[in-house]
Amino acid sequence: PGGSNDVVARLVAPLLAERIGQSVVVENRAGAGGAIGTEAIARANDGHTLGVSIGGPASTARILNPQLAYDPATDLTPVSLLARLPFVVAVHPSVPSRSLAELVAHAKANPGRLNYGSVGAGTLGHLVMAEFAAPHGLDMTHVPFRSVPQSVTELVAGRIQLMAAASGAVLGQVREGTVRALAITSDGRFPAAPDIPTVTEQNEGAAAYGWVGLFAPPGTPAERIARLAAEAARGLAVPQTQQAMTAAGFEIVGSNPDALRVLVGSEIGRWGPLIQRLGIRPES
Repeated sequence: PGGSNDVVARLVAPLLAERIGQSVVVENRAGAGGAIGTEAIARANDGHTLGVSIGGPASTARILNPQLAYDPATDLTPVSLLARLPFVVAVHPSVPSRSLAELVAHAKANPGRLNYGSVGAGTLGHLVMAEFAAPHGLDMTHVPFRSVPQSVTELVAGRIQLMAAASGAVLGQVREGTVRALAITSDGRFPAAPDIPTVTEQNEGAAAYGWVGLFAPPGTPAERIARLAAEAARGLAVPQTQQAMTAAGFEIVGSNPDALRVLVGSEIGRWGPLIQRLGIRPES
């Protein structure tokens, strides 16, 4: 509850219910960085279950954990890329850095003393930080948490010093001044936070987006998939929904199934080699 997929699901569910004439109930299944809930989508056989999942559990999860009980590439049927959002590299105010270059210098001067959070090993927030740290050889400790709100709470409290958090989860704290934003991973300046410089402006890696996709179990008829994608897109076009999602830090998409399928493949191609190179495992 409170994570990016939960927020989007609760905005989209009533719109989808109205469009298809059936109740749509949101059921959270937290844990394992989203893999538990995503597996529930893959294993559903009641003909009525859909799932809203985020990047890692719906793309690179099998690379992270070869023993995983489902394979995102074969056990999930893409319906629609609902929304995406960049990550904000945010630090606790006790960290003196005000740019990524200063963060690199601070981390090098204090090896092993900085802890960064995420919602699990191999999740996109973890991978964004690992991709940033690896070229500089930074010695920082990864601390996984069960949920996004928990990790942000720990950052505000200063029990971790930094993290790459999805924009919708941390922009409120940035505005309140309880955490400091050093960079954002959007392609260009992000409309919801135009004062935060991008990682590419600071020559520190490439743009990266967390994303929220609508999936169905394998074997769902193609005509049903097409209708669900179309109805989801129509729901996302409702002005009140667009306002709410934009305020929460999301970039609305509402794609067709093929676009989500292509995205899943590109995410596997980008993050899979990093997971393998760094030896990231669920317990790391």
